[in-house]
Amino acid sequence: MSRTKEYQFEHVEWSKAANIYEVNIRQFTPEGTFNAFRSHLPRLKKMGVDILWFMPIHPVGIKNRKGTLGSGYSVKDYYQVNPEFGSLDDFKALVQEIHSMGMYVLIDWVANHTAWDNCWVTEHPEWYKKNEKGEIHSYIYDNGKELEYWDDVVGLDYKHPKLWDAMINALSYWVKFVGIDGYRCDVAGLVPVKFWEKARAELDSIKPIFMLAEWSSPELHNKAFDMTYDWGLYDVMSNIVKGKSTALAIREHVELSAMEYPEDAYRMAFTTNHDKNSWDECDTKLYGHAFKAYSVLAMTLLGMPLIYSGQESGLDKQLSFFAKEDINWKAFQYDDFYKQLLMLKKNNPALWNGQYGAKTQVLEETSDTVFCFSREKDKNSIVVMINLSDRNQQFYSKKLLQEIKLKPFEYKITTSNQSDI
Repeated sequence: MSRTKEYQFEHVEWSKAANIYEVNIRQFTPEGTFNAFRSHLPRLKKMGVDILWFMPIHPVGIKNRKGTLGSGYSVKDYYQVNPEFGSLDDFKALVQEIHSMGMYVLIDWVANHTAWDNCWVTEHPEWYKKNEKGEIHSYIYDNGKELEYWDDVVGLDYKHPKLWDAMINALSYWVKFVGIDGYRCDVAGLVPVKFWEKARAELDSIKPIFMLAEWSSPELHNKAFDMTYDWGLYDVMSNIVKGKSTALAIREHVELSAMEYPEDAYRMAFTTNHDKNSWDECDTKLYGHAFKAYSVLAMTLLGMPLIYSGQESGLDKQLSFFAKEDINWKAFQYDDFYKQLLMLKKNNPALWNGQYGAKTQVLEETSDTVFCFSREKDKNSIVVMINLSDRNQQFYSKKLLQEIKLKPFEYKITTSNQSDI
C-alpha cells in the first residue's frame, strides 16, 4: 500500500537536480586543514559537484578519546571548530568561496550525544542520560544485531525542553553567522522527530535550508528532513557483489521504496560513505572491476547520488576513523567518469530528485544478471541497462527495439536528448 501524507515537502530550488560530495577534512590533504582543502575546489566544481557535506568540524573531546585524534562525532564544543583544521575565520572564508563558485555547504551535526568534556556535562548534567545509580555513562547503542559501546561519548536526554532550546540555538548560529546551507544529522533517528521538526522550522525562518538525516525512517520526511539515507540500496548492491543475491533484488527494493516513502522524499544513494569505508571495506576490494557498474546504478536509479572523498581516485584503502591517514589521490582517474554522470543528471529532468524527477520503471529484460530500467518525465526519457555479472550478456530490448550486447559489468545509457553513454 502506497504511503500518503497531507504535507507536500517543498525543497530548496538549488537541490532539485543536485548531487552531494562528502568531505573528510582530516584525511583530504596532508595538512588536513580548511585552507589546504580550498585548492581542490576548482577540481570539484569542474567535476560537477553541487553540495559539499563536511564531516564534523567541531573540536574533538579529549576525555576517553579513541585513537590518537579521536572521533569527530565526539563533540566538545558546538560553537567552535577543531583547531587541527584551522580557525573559525578560515572556515567562514571557505564557506564564502564555496558559495562564490555556486556550490552549497552542509556540516555534520551530532545532536544525540556529546564528548565527555563538553561544557554541558558539568553545566547541565540534567540534560544527559543516566544509569540506575543516577550517573552519566558512556553511550550504548543497540543496532538491532548487537550492542555498540561508544565509550568516548555520553547521551543527551531530550526529555528536557531547555536542551531543545540550547541545541537549536547552536544549530541557528552556523546558519545565521557562518552562512552554511544546512546539516547532515548524525544518527537522526535516535533524536525525537518533534525536535527535528521544531529545529527545521526555526532554521528555515533564518533562511531556507537543506537537511539530510543519517537514518531511513519515512516519518522524518514529513516536516524535518529533505533527504534520508538509502541504506537498503547499498545493502542490495553489496549482497549482489558478494553473490548473496541477484539483480532481481534491485527491483524488489525499488517497489518497496515506492510503497514506503512519499514521492517528495529525497533518498541519498551511495556506493560508499565514511562509515562503510572505515568499518566495512574500501571500493577496490568490495566492487573490484564492477565499480563503474554499481556507481552508474547509484547515480541514475533514484535519489540524490553521493560521492565520498577519494572515490574519484579509486579509493583503495580504509581511511582511519581515529587517526591521520591521507587519501592517495593518484591521477583522479574517475574524475571524468563522475563528471559525465553528474552532467547526465543535470541535463535530464527525469533523473532529478524527489517529486522533480521521474519514477523508476523496471523493464522486463531485467534478469538475475542484468538490471534494466527507464525513467520518463514530460518529453525527457532515459533508459539504463547494466550487466552486473562477470559474463557477456545478450538480449533484445523491447524499449529500444534493438539487440543489446553487454560485456562483463558494462552498462548502456540511452537518453532522449543526447548520445548514448
